[in-house]
Amino acid sequence: MTRLIFRFLPQIISYCVLIASSIALDYVLHLYKLAWIGRYLGIVGSVLIVFSFTYSMRKRKQISFGSPRVLLTAHEYLGWIGAVMILVHSGIHFNALLPWIAAISMMIVVASGHVGKFLLKRAHRDLREKRATLIAQGKGSEELTQKFFVESLTVDLMNRWRLIHIPFVILFVTMAGLHIVSILFFWNW
Repeated sequence: MTRLIFRFLPQIISYCVLIASSIALDYVLHLYKLAWIGRYLGIVGSVLIVFSFTYSMRKRKQISFGSPRVLLTAHEYLGWIGAVMILVHSGIHFNALLPWIAAISMMIVVASGHVGKFLLKRAHRDLREKRATLIAQGKGSEELTQKFFVESLTVDLMNRWRLIHIPFVILFVTMAGLHIVSILFFWNW
């Protein structure tokens, strides 16, 4: 159990730094009477999150450019930075249910993304270790193939994770979209 927590620690720290960064940036903006900037950080954060979806599009073969590994890294960083900006945008000034649902679902998506990153790293590490062990034991190519078929069931864990991650992504995108539409509709241009 302790080993698991130690392995998951980078994701826990990243999530805590995200929240602390949002609070710190919001504090600085209020301190210097620049809180109005937070309104526009929501737009920038949303654009960054939209760009982060290029990884998902590449993975589903909707686009063909870009390395999946590079796009995954961009997905992680753009999503993280976008979430910070959106949290600063929302601050603690929620006046309606829709922004609350959008912000909470976004934080669940970010937490779920951290879990997915952990599971993916763990699956890759476990497969490498098992392959190295089998090679060291002198296992043949056919035995390796059979063993890796069984070990590839780790992918099933990632598929189960997606059953949680994707519905919350859909909820977040829907709520954020409704929030944006309502702002455009009611904003005094």
